Amino acid sequence: LMVALPMFIFMGIMLDRSGIAERLMHSLVRVLGPLRGGYAITVVIVGVLLAASTGIVGASVVLLGMLSLGPMMQAQYNKPLAVGTACSVGTLGILVPPSIMLVLMADRLGTSDASVGKLFMGALIPGIMLGVMYILYILIASYIKKDLAPAPKNREPLTARAWLDVLLAVLPPMALIIAVLGSIFFGIATTTEASAVGAGGALLMAWVSKRLDMATLKESLYQTSRTSAFIFGIFIGATVFASVLRGLGGDEVIESAITGLPFGTTGVLLTVLFITFLLGFFLDWVEITLIILPLVAPVLFKMGVEPVWFAIMFAICLQTSFLTPPVGFSLFYIKGVCPPGITTRHIYLGVLPFIALQLLALALVFWFEPLATWLPNEVYGGP
Repeated sequence: LMVALPMFIFMGIMLDRSGIAERLMHSLVRVLGPLRGGYAITVVIVGVLLAASTGIVGASVVLLGMLSLGPMMQAQYNKPLAVGTACSVGTLGILVPPSIMLVLMADRLGTSDASVGKLFMGALIPGIMLGVMYILYILIASYIKKDLAPAPKNREPLTARAWLDVLLAVLPPMALIIAVLGSIFFGIATTTEASAVGAGGALLMAWVSKRLDMATLKESLYQTSRTSAFIFGIFIGATVFASVLRGLGGDEVIESAITGLPFGTTGVLLTVLFITFLLGFFLDWVEITLIILPLVAPVLFKMGVEPVWFAIMFAICLQTSFLTPPVGFSLFYIKGVCPPGITTRHIYLGVLPFIALQLLALALVFWFEPLATWLPNEVYGGP
């Protein structure tokens, strides 16, 4: 299973270098730009498509920031709204499948009830739901406060050519997404084989767009090796830590401590999610996934918590960690590409509504379990 990880990472890095985001942004802006908040909505749609095809948060945030912040500033958008949108939408790559975080989570959970395919399916509806919530927030906020994201004064008429450009820009990433996820969902390929399909498809798209040369390939392979080595290094350390902990009976201590909480199953689950959210302020998602998840998940499963449901809520908690200071990596990513005039204060103010939306999405998944479990049960069978 872990062999799929470098493949998905390479797929994301190569797609970022293929020019896919630029084509999507330029074509969608021609259609949505005339709307109030149209630029920001375009960023959300491009971000969702990037999330489903690349899954690399850092690259997505930087790319979206570079492509969108300049035009939004020229269109006199509110600075916190503009930077908050680009920063927050880029984090969808950690949730929307094929996500490297979900691959890691499936490996650490180690149960067929939470396989990679089931986690991919389970994250699909919440991921799309978050994108829709972002768009609704932008629309409502921009229409309530009209100077927040003003519509351009000189609107160009929509033409058939503009719609054709959108279709041509959307088709390649959608085809790759369907090839990767469809091959997993319909049992055509294993996760590892599907990751190879994605890597090959990304290479093909870069070649077709004339962005593939030896320098690009070399840099992509280097970045893939570096990211994979970072994750595998922590993975080895976490495995040793877990083995020592179990050998000393630490897992039994943790189990008795969790089951001894006077809250019942629901209260214990909420406590674990709350602690995970707090840990996200100080730890990276990799450390939390590799160390904390294997300690608490088996206990919750014994208490009757549905594995896919818990995994998706855990993933949403980890998504917020990219936006919460002091270790919110997306905040630093976006700061590096901000045009002059956008301060750290603007970034913090901008991400606050999106953190609230992520917590609202978490609450919705908590109260309506089928949001995470219906699709996996329909595809793979279940209660």
